[in-house]
Amino acid sequence: MSDPASSATAARFRAAVETATTTGDLSGFSGLFLPDVRLYSPVSFKPFDGEEMVLGLLGVLVRTFGDFRYIGTFTGEAATSRDQDAPASSADVLLFRATVDGKEIHGMDLLHFDETGLIKEITVMVRPQSAVQTLGQAVLRGLVEAGLVPAE
Repeated sequence: MSDPASSATAARFRAAVETATTTGDLSGFSGLFLPDVRLYSPVSFKPFDGEEMVLGLLGVLVRTFGDFRYIGTFTGEAATSRDQDAPASSADVLLFRATVDGKEIHGMDLLHFDETGLIKEITVMVRPQSAVQTLGQAVLRGLVEAGLVPAE
């Protein structure tokens, strides 16, 4: 079961995403992440490591998604991808809907917390496959434009 610190962080993360998708203001993410936070994306095999890169990606995502809205939350425990053999820690799943280039996306943000309630890992999953492909193309364009990855 999620502890109060994790629940408060999940609520702050949700509010930060909702604010950022409408205003572009990323300041709500301040103080939510461990410095070595890791984000697993549905459009990249390699995770995004570190607070700077995760914030950069979140900035691209909030500019890419249209009509973004959270539609549900689940709270529990889960092991992280990098700590698979460690005991499960607090985790929240935030379900969302959005559009990208006219395609409807169904997705979820899986947030893993450390013992102080900070986010140590995020896994984003989306469906259907055609939306994943569209999202991947849009995110790559945004990452290149933001100077976070080199142009291919």
